[in-house]
Amino acid sequence: MKDQLILVVEDNPDHLELSVLTLRDQGVTAEIAVARDGAQALDFLFGQGAHAGRDTQKQPTFILLDLKLPKLSGLDVLRSVRAHPLTALVPVVMLTSSSEQSDILACFQNGANSFIRKPVDFGEFTAKLNCLQAYWLGVNEPITLA
Repeated sequence: MKDQLILVVEDNPDHLELSVLTLRDQGVTAEIAVARDGAQALDFLFGQGAHAGRDTQKQPTFILLDLKLPKLSGLDVLRSVRAHPLTALVPVVMLTSSSEQSDILACFQNGANSFIRKPVDFGEFTAKLNCLQAYWLGVNEPITLA
């Protein structure tokens, strides 16, 4: 599908590289934008800072959001995404190493669409990313606002 965009918000360079390479290896043709902290993610989404002038009408098909980020946590980013009319309906998938029940609960209470724990095993990690992209880019019917 054309005009698809994935925003990957990840501060760990190894996890970021693995995520992007895995998506590309699976044939994902969507544009992949990267933010390395919570503040960069919001700048991208709302077209401010380094992303001033970006067409904010083109929002991600989905956001892969790490929970533990510098500057603004993933939970703070999630709250900001849900609070703004421009991004309120963008699917947000929390992709994190945390398995704390309190983190899972907080993410869902604040509007996460999914919570995925990052597997330590490379094969499991790529399998989960394959399922994620297949669902959000191929199966899910996104909302298109005029």
